[in-house]
Amino acid sequence: MKNLIETERLELTLIEVPDLITLFEDPENLSIYEGRNFSNPHRVLIDDQGPLPWRVPQVKSDPSLNIWFVRWIIEKASREIIGSISFHGKPNEIGMIEIGLGIHPQFHSKGIGAEALEGMWSWVIDQPGVKTLRYTVAESNKPSIALINKFGFENVGIQIDEEDGPETIFEMSADRFREKFLKS
Repeated sequence: MKNLIETERLELTLIEVPDLITLFEDPENLSIYEGRNFSNPHRVLIDDQGPLPWRVPQVKSDPSLNIWFVRWIIEKASREIIGSISFHGKPNEIGMIEIGLGIHPQFHSKGIGAEALEGMWSWVIDQPGVKTLRYTVAESNKPSIALINKFGFENVGIQIDEEDGPETIFEMSADRFREKFLKS
């Protein structure tokens, strides 16, 4: 299990199950930051709980799923949490895994999203059963579409999300990602 994924500027730190539950059920409880070498001045996953309403029930039911779930995006230079990133679950029966992320607005347009995605995808393509990377986005979310286009993912269609409505589906095979981004 890899609890920490590092990139040039970021640490993608897995939120352990007890802290994930506390963050969801008692977001103002600062005990989850005690003894840590980072802080949460931007209140990531406190004011907007993002994926927590979906992920917490899943890990309560099966804690082993947590490895796929919510990680804080920590900026190394400031030691501040500046966003979060999470797969939607373990790879499905055909090896597809979907990801989502949220970056605090103060850190938009600085390449943080791309760096976090590349870090997560670089880790996950070596996990058993992962064959296809998926990213979905509402057509109105132009910055997110521009972000995924930088990676060269293929537009494979539209899905209707219960929360967000119509979303464009972008995919890339794990092998293709490895070829494009992990040159040895």
